[in-house]
Amino acid sequence: MKVLDLAAAKQKAYRLLSMRPHSEKELEKKLREKGFPAVVIKEALEKLHDLKYLNDASFATGWARNLAVNKLRGNRKIIASLKEKGVASQLIDGAIAAARQEISEEEAIAVLVRKKAAKKKPTAFDIKEKQRIFQSLMLRGFPPGLILNKLGEAVEEEIDA
Repeated sequence: MKVLDLAAAKQKAYRLLSMRPHSEKELEKKLREKGFPAVVIKEALEKLHDLKYLNDASFATGWARNLAVNKLRGNRKIIASLKEKGVASQLIDGAIAAARQEISEEEAIAVLVRKKAAKKKPTAFDIKEKQRIFQSLMLRGFPPGLILNKLGEAVEEEIDA
């Protein structure tokens, strides 16, 4: 292992981490793609762990919170995203639980339905509109049963108003 390789790998890792947090697997993959040897990557990742720059639990919690609170995504979408980034399943469960303390899936769906309904005329909540909203929410990773419940509540609120 060359010292130059290690310094270059650490420098590349610092640059990547300065842009946004990364999981360990994600960072390892990016360093491998840059052509660094496995021994150098392992050493660089250990150094980042020692410096507390690399922590999958912290990364998972932050990433799940961002998707849940800021982007209003459902648990299925959050789980898929974290798995894609190489986060362990036990960390994913904890991250989602922490994010959902701030905003539940039900609240997120309600916010999105209100936003979509606000763009339409008061009487424009017809079948096609409901289907469009349903599809949109499914793509965001929300469970179908919960979506249908919230859509039903939105229609009842509209009728009452």
